[in-house]
Amino acid sequence: MLPSDDSVVAELRPYFESAHQDAREVFHRAARIDLHPDANEPGANAQYPNCLPATAKKGLFGEVMAGLFTQAYVFVGGHQWSIPIFLFRYHAEVEAYIFDLARDPARVREISGRHGNDFIALGIDAASREVVRFIAGEAKWRAALTPSVMNDMMLGKWTGPPGARVRGEDGVWNELNRGLAVPQGLEQIHRLLCEKARDQYAEAILSLDRVLLLAGAQLPRTDLVFVAGNRSATRAKGATFLPNAAPPPEYVAGRPLQIVELVVENGVDLIDQLYSSLWDTADG
Repeated sequence: MLPSDDSVVAELRPYFESAHQDAREVFHRAARIDLHPDANEPGANAQYPNCLPATAKKGLFGEVMAGLFTQAYVFVGGHQWSIPIFLFRYHAEVEAYIFDLARDPARVREISGRHGNDFIALGIDAASREVVRFIAGEAKWRAALTPSVMNDMMLGKWTGPPGARVRGEDGVWNELNRGLAVPQGLEQIHRLLCEKARDQYAEAILSLDRVLLLAGAQLPRTDLVFVAGNRSATRAKGATFLPNAAPPPEYVAGRPLQIVELVVENGVDLIDQLYSSLWDTADG
């Protein structure tokens, strides 16, 4: 269980700032506001990601924590994973939201989630420096992690008339089953590496070039399910709601599968406090 206090915020803050730095530069530049505007300067109210509505921040929290756990822990297969950059800049609705908000502070509204892969990490061979595998993930946040909430999220919500209800096709297992062997997230991370770190990742870029051809070779793919949320009152410590011995029958993709459940203490307060602290120079 992850506690919620000032020390945890202080420990998480550098990683979260690093994860959001690229998107912050892109969105601020598009909105024509400074990266570090003073409190009374135009655009100070529209800083990314601090200005986002609460629901959007919760989604970002899950994606960043998925990256942190992927780098910090040994997952299925025992591979070493690298996250050269997060894909947050590929969220057109956030770009438009910040542009509008910087010019009209009253335009606060909810934002739909980013389309595409929630999370991509690369397996880079230490000798050749080429990408030899990748992990693609679905990262989710739920305020209360209960069995019914988990079932709706993983299997899809109930739909159809009474007496003939079936699960919809919007569950996580269905999304993973439909996941492409070469997803768009690989193209996006390739594009970012070309722009931001071409020399440092030259071999990785070239190997991704070969994979991303329409008839290119495929990389071994590992699937990740990362779910974070508050502990429900009835949940015993250490209990899991997702399978931890073998993939469930609903998962038919046949790839290596890693599942992580992160139970957070007072998670909503932690997320609010964490995102309010990013790039806050007042506390040094």
